[in-house]
Amino acid sequence: MAEPTIIKRNKALSVGPLKASSTLGATLAFLGMRRSIPMLHGSQGCTAFGKIFFIQHFREPMPIQTTAMDQVSTIMGGDESIVEGLATICAKHQPALIGLPTTGLVETQGADVPRAIQMFRDQHPEYAEVAVVPVASPDYSGCIETGFNTAVKAIINDLVPKATAAGTRPGRRPRQVNVLAGSALTTGDLEHLKDLLERFRLRPVLLPDIADSLDGHLVDSDYSALTIGGTPLDELSTLGDAAATLVIGGSMNGAADLLAERTGVPDHRFPHLMGLEAMDRFISTLAEISAEPVPERIERQRSQLQDAMLDAHFSIGQGRFAIAADVDLLVAFSQLLASMGAETVAAVAPTNAPSLAEVAAAQVKIGDLEDLEQLARANAAEVLITNSHGTHTAERLGIPLLRAGFPQFDHVGGWQRQWIGYQGSRQILFDLANIMLGLHKGEIAPYRSRLKQWPEHEREQAA
Repeated sequence: MAEPTIIKRNKALSVGPLKASSTLGATLAFLGMRRSIPMLHGSQGCTAFGKIFFIQHFREPMPIQTTAMDQVSTIMGGDESIVEGLATICAKHQPALIGLPTTGLVETQGADVPRAIQMFRDQHPEYAEVAVVPVASPDYSGCIETGFNTAVKAIINDLVPKATAAGTRPGRRPRQVNVLAGSALTTGDLEHLKDLLERFRLRPVLLPDIADSLDGHLVDSDYSALTIGGTPLDELSTLGDAAATLVIGGSMNGAADLLAERTGVPDHRFPHLMGLEAMDRFISTLAEISAEPVPERIERQRSQLQDAMLDAHFSIGQGRFAIAADVDLLVAFSQLLASMGAETVAAVAPTNAPSLAEVAAAQVKIGDLEDLEQLARANAAEVLITNSHGTHTAERLGIPLLRAGFPQFDHVGGWQRQWIGYQGSRQILFDLANIMLGLHKGEIAPYRSRLKQWPEHEREQAA
């Protein structure tokens, strides 16, 4: 399929914003590290707004702090706010890692965050064991995917030693596989990924692992100031000994490039893991890395997906879909729908990215939910796929909505739904087929033979 035409943003504001900020993406990455806490450098309101998004989506308390800059520190400089905040967190909570994402306020101000961290190191040598990782993630640049990738790159740059310094060697741990999974993957997706690798007798190390830290924790205390679960920092020193690195999502290519440069570990990159073709390639890669045969259970799941494709194509084929999502999710859904004979008639992404070339649509609009609504109406879309902010858009269009992406605040369990794999793809097809059947699409009318001798009282009904 030819590459889509990218239509750039042509208005100075967002009506029905689609984008979640890169600050949130960076924060999400730090929440996947064990005994960590993100401290957002900016005003208290910026942090509170993002925290609400996370709480509504994950239904969990979120350990997030802020430097709480006011009008004075905004004008005069916020270095002291960083030093004081870092010292307070270290003294009270003894974290393993403090992430320091910036907001649009301090990036506009021109804050020198590395200099402030050095001031903290000079004034508080007693906290030398606490890792502090700064990330430039202004709200006005990029989206949740770019912020997530930038934070993972910063973690690799600051905490993963070079192979020459650490003495690591690719393949020394032949069963270990590093996994760089993009922000589009849910906690359910990550759990499924780990299960797949373990079926091939591989040991996955996810960087980061939000499935272990943001899903399913009930502790004795009412609240933990640090993340519970996630990737331990001491695992980072072993990444250079892994047999391979799996990269899920084009948004993670920057982090993957840096990790390969640091460690020399070969990587395998996958735009997504939805649909038969994508999963076949992934499973073949796991079989090659592990030198193990494909488990019968996985072969069975593949057969089930093939059967689901056969069952659902009557309803989904030739369907007209409108999608608004971050780039990785947009690529995945559009390609899955194209494999079923459906058409993505409206595609909207919050930011531009090289991966948009892989979207299976005639064009992609860089924009917001207003752009999606206009395109969907003009192109007679039948089903809408986007996050919970698309609820009112779907109502105005008078078409059903499949919730996907971040945030999902009006349904419980969206954060843990499994979209990837043979099983996840199968469930997507069933859901979409049922939605189309609700629109009376793909129904098979009963066959009535013209040659049948109908009784008089049935003839009029048959006609």
